[in-house]
Amino acid sequence: MRATEPAGNRSRLLHQVRYALRHPERVPAHARRAVRDAWLRLRHPDHIAYYRAVMASDAARSTEAAVGHNPSREQWARIGRMQFDYLVGHGLRPHHRMLEIGCGNLRAGRLFIDHLDTGHYYGIDISPHILLAAQDTLVAEKLQPKLPYLALADDLTFAFLPDAHFDVVHAHSVFSHSPLHVIEECFAHVGRILVPGGFFDFTFDRTEGEEHQVLHEDFYYRTRTLTELAARHGLDARFMEDWERLPHRQSKMRVTVTVDRARTVGS
Repeated sequence: MRATEPAGNRSRLLHQVRYALRHPERVPAHARRAVRDAWLRLRHPDHIAYYRAVMASDAARSTEAAVGHNPSREQWARIGRMQFDYLVGHGLRPHHRMLEIGCGNLRAGRLFIDHLDTGHYYGIDISPHILLAAQDTLVAEKLQPKLPYLALADDLTFAFLPDAHFDVVHAHSVFSHSPLHVIEECFAHVGRILVPGGFFDFTFDRTEGEEHQVLHEDFYYRTRTLTELAARHGLDARFMEDWERLPHRQSKMRVTVTVDRARTVGS
């Protein structure tokens, strides 16, 4: 039995009714999210601005919950360790230069920073609130001597980053909150910043049925949709089967630059 199973359509009314009947205690929280969703979408039609506002709202209510300490610090640490162990087991080396998209408060980043050579970690996030929490993590873990870079990002074009610089790009629980045009923007530009032979790992919420979104915060995609989208931008995308055995609800893919595109970039 796999730990990660494809999701059904959670946006359907029947699913929501059944869920409410099974978990009546969660209905008020969902109703508050629905009201917030409507209000924030009215104020922020752009998705990045919208989700930045969601993160600000979460941080204002509970900083701990906003940075993934829900339900516990132990769970936060476990998920971070799982990301780290998997990536190290699948090719991350200390000399590599790494970009983490959606670095958050360094749940896994603190381990990547410690593992990598000084100055080789670069984390970006859309939320200034969460980046301040990341600085707190650096202090708590005494990682200042490793000189990690932390930067606020407004899109996924990576325009402020150099060509062919990163061996590894990593995005955990980013595309699960992203509409398809945001993912395509990333695919259109990530090949430029990868070194020849580099790779980009990302997780996503997987469905093999109808693709859907819930409250513009959670997006569910078929594997084929993402592999075909990557191919249109000169990228090979491979489903990471062994990640499925780990205790996590999302699936994982690895993207590399196709041979033809790599020749063009390197020429």
